[in-house]
Amino acid sequence: MKTEYSFDNHYEFTGKIKTWSLVAIVIGVLGILYGFFADHGEMGIQRTFSNLLLCGYYFACVCICGVFFMAYQYAAQAGWSVAILRIPQALARTLPIAGLILIVIILAGLFTTHPEMIEGHEVKAPYLYAHWATKGLTDPSSKIYDAIITGKAPFLNIPFFLGTIIVLLFLYALFGRMLVRFSETEDQMGGMVNYEKSFKYSLIFLVIFGFTYPIFAFGGVMSLEAHWFSTMFGWYNLAALHVAGLSVITLILIYMYQSGYFQWIHVDHIHTLGKLMFGFSIFWTYVWFAQFFLTWYANMPEESVYFYKRWEPEYKWWFWLNIVLNFVSPLLLLMSRDAKRVLQRVKIVCIVLIIGHWLDYYLMIMPGTLKLPEGAKVPFGIEDFAIFVGFAGLFTFTALTALSKFKALVPAKHPFVDESLHHHI
Repeated sequence: MKTEYSFDNHYEFTGKIKTWSLVAIVIGVLGILYGFFADHGEMGIQRTFSNLLLCGYYFACVCICGVFFMAYQYAAQAGWSVAILRIPQALARTLPIAGLILIVIILAGLFTTHPEMIEGHEVKAPYLYAHWATKGLTDPSSKIYDAIITGKAPFLNIPFFLGTIIVLLFLYALFGRMLVRFSETEDQMGGMVNYEKSFKYSLIFLVIFGFTYPIFAFGGVMSLEAHWFSTMFGWYNLAALHVAGLSVITLILIYMYQSGYFQWIHVDHIHTLGKLMFGFSIFWTYVWFAQFFLTWYANMPEESVYFYKRWEPEYKWWFWLNIVLNFVSPLLLLMSRDAKRVLQRVKIVCIVLIIGHWLDYYLMIMPGTLKLPEGAKVPFGIEDFAIFVGFAGLFTFTALTALSKFKALVPAKHPFVDESLHHHI
């Protein structure tokens, strides 16, 4: 770099990080093959499909957060974030890939079936969404007829379910692409035209996103246990998406800074990101506790089955570890002002929260899809870790590749760029 504020540098995605991301992808592929073809029977295949949904959903949510982050920054007319805007823009560019992978996983899980016992009858059930997608559940003449699922059939039917997931992912990716394109055009033209477009379309996106993301979460995750329902589940998922996405954005920024890029940022940018991570970790805890506590307080047995599964011996320890990682850790490590200004500490918290919200999604998905052998104590298998590593490598490779496609690492003609360079709190 010529000077501290030379914005014309270009990121080259090379070296160890690229090599290790490819190695991680290979580990993930081997984990998938191990799960599908090792001699574990239906249990191994079911675990693998569940892990693919878990990591595919997590991957998509982190990329959606890139669009969400850009949109609320534009809507708030925030200046501080301009210097780091390329990172959420890279996530937005990665969203079409993540969305396509998630759709493929859902399709494979819905249309690949296996024998399963329901109400004492053996049926052919899909590996994913069997609680509502198994044939016969909504047929009054069927031996496995389920009145509750029949009542939810207008939403929980394959055409509407797939159509909703595909349309919402397309809309989120479309708005992300538009915001990135406006920023790139702004770099060439200057002026306020493209900023005003970004502001307008960000407002439209936030309205659409606010009303539709709970539906996306209801379909993608909550319908895995279709008898259970929670009106708070969508906001609980949104909080998890936001904290995980913020952690990824911050971790990438710290990595880039330590690699010699983004040298115009300073400790106040990290401090602001730390405040967002801390604040929304507290919000996540509030929604988690409200969802958990109100089920008991209101004495709703039809909902308590969800938490009963997660209090079984094989999951209970992980249930409480979830709170330690996602609430206690940021509370103790990021509460003070000084803590948010120590790069290494913020970096550690980012890693803890990324792992913590993987565990959070794990506890949302696995107990409802995976039937563990009697007496099992630890719910994790080799494929759980291998597939997570594989998706981490895939995300790193695609996101940093997207970042390398920008001509410059800062939108130098953004009207608030000077404010961002002099950000101080």
